[in-house]
Amino acid sequence: MVKLINRKRVGVIQIFGTIGAGVRPVVYEDLLASVQKDSGIKALVLDIDSPGGSVSASDYLYRKIAAIAEKKPVVASVRGTGASGAYMLCCAAHRVVASPGALIGSIGVISVRPVLEELLGKLGVEVAVNKSGALKDMGALWRKATPGEDKRLQALIDEAYEDFVSIVAKARKMDDDKVREIATGEVFWAPKAKELGLIDELGDLDRAIDVAVEMSKAPRKVKHLAPKKKLMERLFSPFAESLADSVSAEIERRIWLNSLK
Repeated sequence: MVKLINRKRVGVIQIFGTIGAGVRPVVYEDLLASVQKDSGIKALVLDIDSPGGSVSASDYLYRKIAAIAEKKPVVASVRGTGASGAYMLCCAAHRVVASPGALIGSIGVISVRPVLEELLGKLGVEVAVNKSGALKDMGALWRKATPGEDKRLQALIDEAYEDFVSIVAKARKMDDDKVREIATGEVFWAPKAKELGLIDELGDLDRAIDVAVEMSKAPRKVKHLAPKKKLMERLFSPFAESLADSVSAEIERRIWLNSLK
């Protein structure tokens, strides 16, 4: 008799770090596409600890996750921080579970850039610019923005903000105006976020997996998924981690020795 192997699983993907830098869409794109196509992955759990990141990267990943949610249950689990773009990713999930000590929210958009005009002047550095249009160097670091440029930059921010509000309103089944009341850019502890309707329940990753199992009717078999690392990353990552651990241990040892003097 041939014993059939049950391939049904709940997939878990970590979203740790800044979206766009540590969490790069180009790296996660293939992984998310494989989850969407894999019939053996009956549900997906996003293990999130991220302060957010760039608008474009967050929006791109949100839409990739939302595509998975059209075919199978998706549960977001916030263990530390689920803010800004990371909270946008939560909005692609059917359910959001957060640790009681997690920070949730920061719904909003911000653009920050240094203005080096005075510093360059003190250094005697001049910047020569040839451009095809008046706004081609809008946002340049070497000069202040003109009032017209400020207006256009603010319009871009406002447009991205309204898109974010619409995403939250749709995901959390709230009116846009209600979302705007809490979309001030502030973060909330998870219990308060639950009161505000930003998450569904308090709990850890295990609870999120339980929810995914309940929704998908799949066995509680977990498959941890991660983007493929390049050869150089596979070779040097263990060395880098070992070096960091050694440095950290040496610092702690010296602090402890100094405390005894």
